[in-house]
Amino acid sequence: MRNEADRLVADYSDLILRLSYTYLGSTQDAEDICQTVLVKLMTSPQAFVSKEHERAWVVRVTANACKDLLRSASRQRNLGLDALKGREPADREADAPESPVARAVQHLAEEQREAIHLHYYEGYKIEEIARMTQASPAAVAKRLSRARDTLRTVLGRGKHEQQ
Repeated sequence: MRNEADRLVADYSDLILRLSYTYLGSTQDAEDICQTVLVKLMTSPQAFVSKEHERAWVVRVTANACKDLLRSASRQRNLGLDALKGREPADREADAPESPVARAVQHLAEEQREAIHLHYYEGYKIEEIARMTQASPAAVAKRLSRARDTLRTVLGRGKHEQQ
């Protein structure tokens, strides 16, 4: 059991952290999601048919956990001003991505951000992303195209400047 837990942490913790950070923009929240997903993976009765099936399950569960946290966080942000008295502002500098590209990716729409992360950071093909996200390959390709267009605009590079 210990060896299996070590394998799962070694194989998936980095993937879960990066994907969670892409969704949430917070290192602490990403670490919480990582722990949650790893516990689910270790206690899951599901038998995986292959390593790819297991990895796809991890990506899907991570994305769903992030979406759940974002939904619950939006409700928590709607506090009255009295509830905020005496609180210090959060230090967001520690969670800020370091590159302009990473910051721009953080501002994409959720589906575009997910597609960019899975395709460029994790190296998945469009067909694989489609299966993981339960979308059509055409929809994933369109999300990637729109995300690239948005990133070009935000980063100040027009289509004619592509390499």
